Amino acid sequence: MDLLLIMTYTAICIAIFKIFKIPLNKWSIPTAILGGIVIVGAMTLLMNYNHPFTQLGKQAFSTTPIVPGVRGRVIDVPVKANQHLEKGDVLFKLDPTPFQAEVDKIEAQIKEASQDALGLESTVLEAEAERRRAISERDKAKREYERYQKGFNKGAFTEQELDTKRQAYLSAEEAINVTEARLNQANLALNSQIGGQNTTVARLLSEYRKARFNLEQTVARAPTDGFVTQLSLRPGMMAVPFPLSPVMTFIHDEERIFTAAFRQNSLQRLAPGFEAEFIFPSMPGRVFQGEVIEVLPAIAESQFRAQGSLIGTDAFKENGRALVSLKLDDDAIAHQLPLGASFEVAVYSDRVHHVSIMRKILIRMKSWQSYLYIDH
Repeated sequence: MDLLLIMTYTAICIAIFKIFKIPLNKWSIPTAILGGIVIVGAMTLLMNYNHPFTQLGKQAFSTTPIVPGVRGRVIDVPVKANQHLEKGDVLFKLDPTPFQAEVDKIEAQIKEASQDALGLESTVLEAEAERRRAISERDKAKREYERYQKGFNKGAFTEQELDTKRQAYLSAEEAINVTEARLNQANLALNSQIGGQNTTVARLLSEYRKARFNLEQTVARAPTDGFVTQLSLRPGMMAVPFPLSPVMTFIHDEERIFTAAFRQNSLQRLAPGFEAEFIFPSMPGRVFQGEVIEVLPAIAESQFRAQGSLIGTDAFKENGRALVSLKLDDDAIAHQLPLGASFEVAVYSDRVHHVSIMRKILIRMKSWQSYLYIDH
């Protein structure tokens, strides 16, 4: 733009010299040159600071790499490249056979485990019945032992007969302890629950949910409204859940945001709400109105991460630019351009308004230049 300004001033000087027939001598030429240096220099400095301009502008957009949740062979890719998709539309399908087989297997195990859990109640009832029989046998042996004890005291039984009844009584007592242990074990098996479910059933249900999730992952769906471009996935390919190897890239339908990089010198003249004018190489000869949304609060060149080495002076040599988000007043124009289109933009601050006229003239002249290009 500085070159355009110099050329414009030169054209004006030539016109003045021709119209007013000013002679070319050692006084007129230096005066014109010095006057140009002062006038053009002062106007350029005022314009560049108060109404900044940058050629570094891009329409920024975000994408989502589509990575399959499970490993499998692609059997169907119903999506078409560059066609609008609704959230939930199918992007591609993997062969579900092994995942369906895993679901069926766990379902069978759950039914079997549920039946076993019902059988535990019968085991408890049987243990309780054995315990009651053991108590009855113990009481019977105890009465028999007490009867023999009384008879022994009267001399009706021998000591050996009494000892036999005593051993029978002790054996019956021990049988009760065995049946009580079996009963406790059966109750523990019956009452071992997680969230009101038998532990085995609960474990299998957890595996079932995971298997169902893996089965659902065989169908990849659109995360939001948007489209897929540069589609190369085809049936028969093997899809692997590896983050560094996505099978397609999904572009979201979002508000079109334009981002430009300005010199840090202009930061005091960049604020939300300031008027902006855009020119696009893809639309030569046209200027579009817009405004500043925000100035991003961080400059990427100054970031640092936790690492094993210290930061040296080389990290401070880069003088990064401030990123500014802008928007077009006419959103329909933004949708006529491919995502990622480059642009140039001028921002008009609330200072030195009369100088902004020169910037507006120059940016329109710059737009006309887009008609001229040479492909090498």
